[in-house]
Amino acid sequence: MKPLFTVGLIVLILGIISFFVPVPHSEHHGVSAGDVHMGVTTHHEDRVPPVISIVLLVVGAGLMLGGRGKS
Repeated sequence: MKPLFTVGLIVLILGIISFFVPVPHSEHHGVSAGDVHMGVTTHHEDRVPPVISIVLLVVGAGLMLGGRGKS
C-alpha cells in the first residue's frame, strides 16, 4: 500500500470509531487546609462531537482517494 492511502485508512477508521467509543477522563476537585485534605474525583466519558467525526471520515476518504494513484 502507498503511504498516503495507509494514512487515509487509519484516519477513516479513527473517524468511524469516534462515533461509538467514548473518551474517558477524570478530574480531581479538592480543598487543602493545613494537614486536612478533602476532595472528590469525578470520572466522565464524553464522545467526540459528531462534526469532528464527520471531518475525520471525509479527510480519511480524501486521503485514500488521493493515495491510490495509478496501479
